[in-house]
Amino acid sequence: MSISQLAAAAKSASIQLVVVETRVKNKALAEIVGALQQRSDEIISANRHDLSAAEKNNLAAPLLKRLKFDQGKIAEVCAGIESLIKLDDPVGKTLTATELDVGLELYKVSCPIGVIGIVFESRPDALVQISTLCLKSGNAVLLKGGSEAAKTNRILAEIIAQASEEAGLPKGWIHLLETRQDVAEMLALDKYIDLIIPRGSNEFVRYIMDNTSIPVLGHAEGICHVYVDGDADLDMAVNIVVDSKCQYVAVCNAAETLLVDDKIAKKFLPRIKAALEQKGVELRGCPKTAAVIDVRPATEQDWSTEYLDYILSIKVVAGVDEAIEHINRYGSRHTDAIVTSDKEKAEKFMRLIDSANVFWNCSTRFSDGYRYGLGAEVGISTNKIHARGPVGLEGLVIYKWKLIGAGQIVADYCGPNAKKFTHKKIVIRD
Repeated sequence: MSISQLAAAAKSASIQLVVVETRVKNKALAEIVGALQQRSDEIISANRHDLSAAEKNNLAAPLLKRLKFDQGKIAEVCAGIESLIKLDDPVGKTLTATELDVGLELYKVSCPIGVIGIVFESRPDALVQISTLCLKSGNAVLLKGGSEAAKTNRILAEIIAQASEEAGLPKGWIHLLETRQDVAEMLALDKYIDLIIPRGSNEFVRYIMDNTSIPVLGHAEGICHVYVDGDADLDMAVNIVVDSKCQYVAVCNAAETLLVDDKIAKKFLPRIKAALEQKGVELRGCPKTAAVIDVRPATEQDWSTEYLDYILSIKVVAGVDEAIEHINRYGSRHTDAIVTSDKEKAEKFMRLIDSANVFWNCSTRFSDGYRYGLGAEVGISTNKIHARGPVGLEGLVIYKWKLIGAGQIVADYCGPNAKKFTHKKIVIRD
């Protein structure tokens, strides 16, 4: 089928998905878990082919790490799906209810967005997370993964489609796109597609926004910061910085820049240098940093670079105000953390940092849909509309207004003898 035909099929399926009962969705999710486990050898074999080809094509080490989909990754995505089953169905919830007049009642009710087109990077686990979140939230989905994961993505999409359709979901709710031309065609299909979610660099997200009239929920790059304040517990700070940078470097919520209060720079910088160099991290620092420890000089570009690698830029700042200014200037509005024992400074930081996720005394790596209890995520949004931060089930539904009357007409509420609206809140009961 052409991309237009696939999108039309997804649109048709999305209408049927609206009325699929929660028990059927959960059954489909459980069947997907069973199928992934049963066919794990096939999945791993396909992934090995992708890895081998990627290595021959000299794919960067961080991307190779993202591409790997072994037994451990299968167990992780299955655990994520099982947690998703336990979550409430976000569809059909009454959000507000208002009596406009006696016998005229207005309800704001959650509903699926419809058809979502998602373009993501080389991680095959993202395909599983995204598709199952769309399933639970009642959305049809068109998926385009990286070409380097073609064989892995193909078998995963096949397994998910087959298992879910056998469990009762409408045929055609999920489709896999495989070429760049497919993406270009998808961007023109505003007749069928309701939302595009691109996962990639700022340049890639901007390209998508500039080439479609479909609404875009942009997940741009993650230039995340940790600011170690003069009142920080330095042992805690070392642990948080090392975890934020090194726990998994090839992800968007890994720290890329460390800001250090000049009050503690001489004491803290040697300690963090030793801890990070044990992990193989290359350090790049400002002149004030270089005056304390031996580092490669940082350039202006370093402050706005997402390394996704064992590289960290360091800047010494004159307190929390300069840290806030630096982050709001160079950050990507993703995730930023402060380490301090001073509550007032922490609250100021969390109020004034213009990011989707702001943390106090904890690692930036907590910025994640699964860790937030959202049942994984389709991505982390740096937008300020509809959904922000990790986008889970609640970010994949919108709402509609339902007005229930008994023959009322607007004419009765106009003119000198107009009836009055009551506008009373109706108590919502489960």
